[in-house]
Amino acid sequence: MFAVTCEFHFCYGHRLLNYNGKCAHPHGHNGLVKITLENEALDEKGMVLDFSELKRVVDNWLDKNIDHKMILDEKDPLVPMLTKLNEPMYLMKCSPTAENLARLFFEYVRENGYPVSRVVFHETEKCSATYSCDTKKRVSRE
Repeated sequence: MFAVTCEFHFCYGHRLLNYNGKCAHPHGHNGLVKITLENEALDEKGMVLDFSELKRVVDNWLDKNIDHKMILDEKDPLVPMLTKLNEPMYLMKCSPTAENLARLFFEYVRENGYPVSRVVFHETEKCSATYSCDTKKRVSRE
């Protein structure tokens, strides 16, 4: 099995509903996501995937949707106020935890047809969450 990993850096804000602690309040992070693609075979260039292709697809999505935005649960009471102020947001159907953000990136990459096997989402330098799938469910680019 061959594997390649690309890293993406960005800034975002969020808060967690139904949480008793600092993260219940709006705050920001310098995020890092590591996306790993796997395939049993290499393409005609001898690659799982050209890094620049994955970077182009993910960077464009990141710039448009996540970077320098508040990532909130769509049920967050802040949403109407921030909407009224025309503040940039990305709304999720669940709590914007590191675990759910790892899954968000995983699903985006998979929906775009790439053989993603694992996403590690670093909320801080020392804390991360991982989302991965059964290898049988991965998309193959053969």
